[in-house]
Amino acid sequence: MAKRKLAGAKKPAAKPQTSVQITGNQQGSKLENVPARAPRLLIEDEDEDNEDGDEDGYIDDEAEEAEDDELEYESDLEEYDDEDDVSEKFEGLLDGAISDSESEDEASDDASEGDGEEDDANEEVLHFGEDDENEEHEDEAEVIKNSVSDDDEEDEYLSKYSAASEAESLSSISSDQDDSRIAYYTTGAHGRPRPIYHEIDPHYSSDDSDLEDMNTIGNVPLSAYDEYPHIGYDINGKRIMRPATGSALDSLLDSIEVPEGWTGLIDKESGADLKLTKDELELVKKIQLGENAGDVNPYENTIEWFSSKTEIMALSAAPEPKRRFVPSRHEAKRIMKIVKAIREGRIVPNKPKVRPEDEQPVYDLWADDLQEQQPHVMHIPAPKLAKPTNDESYNPPEEYLPSEEEINAWNETDAMDRERDYLPRKYSSLRTVPRYEDFVRERFERSLDLYLAPRVRKNKLNIDPDSLLPKLPSPQDLRPFPIKCSVTYRGHKGRVRAVSIDSSGLWLATGGDDGTVRIWEVLTGREIWKATVGDDDEAVQSVEWNPVKDSGILAVSAGEKIFLCLPPIFDDETEVTGQELLAAGWGYAAQPAPVEHINKEQHCKWIKPSTKLASQGVDVVIVCRKTVKQIAWHRRGDYFTGVSPEGANMAVLVHQVSKHNTQSPFRKSKGIIQRAQFHPFKPMLYVATQRYVRIYDLSTQSLTKALQPGARWLSSFDIHPQGDNVITGSYDKRVTWHDLDLSTKPYRTLRYHTRAVRDVRFHTRLPLFCSASDDGYINVFHGTVYDDLLRNPLLVPLKVLKGHTVVQSLGVLKVAWHPKEAWLFSVGADGTAKLWTS
Repeated sequence: MAKRKLAGAKKPAAKPQTSVQITGNQQGSKLENVPARAPRLLIEDEDEDNEDGDEDGYIDDEAEEAEDDELEYESDLEEYDDEDDVSEKFEGLLDGAISDSESEDEASDDASEGDGEEDDANEEVLHFGEDDENEEHEDEAEVIKNSVSDDDEEDEYLSKYSAASEAESLSSISSDQDDSRIAYYTTGAHGRPRPIYHEIDPHYSSDDSDLEDMNTIGNVPLSAYDEYPHIGYDINGKRIMRPATGSALDSLLDSIEVPEGWTGLIDKESGADLKLTKDELELVKKIQLGENAGDVNPYENTIEWFSSKTEIMALSAAPEPKRRFVPSRHEAKRIMKIVKAIREGRIVPNKPKVRPEDEQPVYDLWADDLQEQQPHVMHIPAPKLAKPTNDESYNPPEEYLPSEEEINAWNETDAMDRERDYLPRKYSSLRTVPRYEDFVRERFERSLDLYLAPRVRKNKLNIDPDSLLPKLPSPQDLRPFPIKCSVTYRGHKGRVRAVSIDSSGLWLATGGDDGTVRIWEVLTGREIWKATVGDDDEAVQSVEWNPVKDSGILAVSAGEKIFLCLPPIFDDETEVTGQELLAAGWGYAAQPAPVEHINKEQHCKWIKPSTKLASQGVDVVIVCRKTVKQIAWHRRGDYFTGVSPEGANMAVLVHQVSKHNTQSPFRKSKGIIQRAQFHPFKPMLYVATQRYVRIYDLSTQSLTKALQPGARWLSSFDIHPQGDNVITGSYDKRVTWHDLDLSTKPYRTLRYHTRAVRDVRFHTRLPLFCSASDDGYINVFHGTVYDDLLRNPLLVPLKVLKGHTVVQSLGVLKVAWHPKEAWLFSVGADGTAKLWTS
């Protein structure tokens, strides 16, 4: 019967309800003395049976059964004590127990001193059920005494039971005191005590004795609290005081008598000595020795996850799949790649293996008959020293010995500027030759030359020079072009600066520094007409024939004046036509009188020539503000431009012959203007400054395009007869070809001259152009412009004409093409004009 009640007592119950419902009988479940446990269980069973109405359920049990139950109970408690969850399984049985060594003493002390220390509420709780409990103990003792035998076992059992009852009563008092702290009791509706619990105190009140005051300063170093008496704060915000530090003698004694777990380190959180357990010390020791720190056995037995035995029979009796008999396409592709590599020679089958002896040959360094090895392909031998000459001999001939003057000059010369580093000396015998002073220096310089001067083998390119040249047609296939000088026109004194050929191609006009204008017969070279137009030997800068046939007007610029002449070399009809054209403008002119003064509002002034000039064939004089350097006619012959580089905003003036009127197309000057020229057939004006060639549309009076030759200073330019291409010449020895449909940058740059380019010209009918330079040469080129816009112009150098003499760094100054033939006229600084024919 007792065994069944013990098994039922293992179920845990809530602490407050169990203590209240069972009242005094519950206190016996908190005893830790095992011998007193069995009688208490009998009493509990008796109480339960009495409540059910069976009061005599266990009274007839004998003392022997009680002893057996007691022994079984002790063995059961020992089994439960070994388990980790004993506090949970026996919470109802061992709820009020303390330690084994202090239970009885504390129970007796609490019974004697608890009455005076507890408050009034606790006394009421302790008084409740005390009389009933004492009566129950007395009744139980009588029942057990009558039921057991009178032998020695009865005395032993009674002594054990009386001691257990006394301890149980004391334990119940202490348990009620503990319960009174949790709740106080009132009478419920059913007449039984009802617990009323106190408010929960949030303060930590666990029975865990291992909990220590943890420092909650986080990652803050402990050195931050060196100036304070505390070292941090606990979880409730209270200060954790710094542990007391011993004196130097205490530290010495501690170091001599090392306590268990002493490490000599200080805990960063608490400031106390850091102690390690044996397991932790053993773990640190393993880490230092490089051993496995975990509980792992490195010598575990091998577990054969896969069988090491080869099975003879297959695991499956399924038939072989079809893919094992069908040829693989992937393998066929790989085989074909290998076959292709063998055919191309990238893979050599059955190639003999290279033995290690052949890979790294061994040489005998001390052998006398060592075979000479072929040098490496990229090996470059060091240059050898020059062999000594006669003057380096110890006994050189007399003619090699220097004189006193040569010795003094050699000593005064800087070592870096000397032709040789020694002076020849003569000795009577080889024994008298002293040690060479510069031996170490020369050897050192030789070593520097060998390892500081890199030697690189440069592979020469075997390229045919003809293949680098563009494929151009032969000059023989591009004839006609001028190749020789046929006529030389002599008569000017000084440089000849201007040249022009009339539209008929019979008369050649030239102007020079002597201030004269001369007209020559082209074929014979005979001078036909001469006029002096320059005052005080002013040079004639430009001469231009009117492009209209049967007009016979020649424009000449000298100084600040432009002269319109009618040379008496034409027939009467041509002279009358020219005079009528020049005279028609006097009706429009403001002041036809010969007054050379120019008002500020006027750009220039049209006047009649003097008697002397009129007798020479000059009909009209135009007086400008600055020196006129260049004249260019419009294709209709009524307008022409005069360029004065020093004229600023009036550098370009457009003159009208039929009305004797002058216009200035520009309000502001964009740079120093060098040349100006009309388009061959469009209403456009080309103006060249030092760096740009600007194209203006006269109909819209706007800038159309600006060419960028890339030259520093332009000297001249000319427009192709078709109007889509322009060539320019510059003082930096370059000739550039511009394709207006392609870009504003040069299509081709020609660098054939060694000095400044003075003039460039297009032929009006043939695909020829030329350039004249101060080097005295004239370069003739073939330039074909195709109607197909997809084809670029074809430029071919044809001939270099040499004939002019360079005088004071000036060569050929001006050139002009014959209007019909492939003839070229040129004038130069040597005072001559030449005709070049094919």
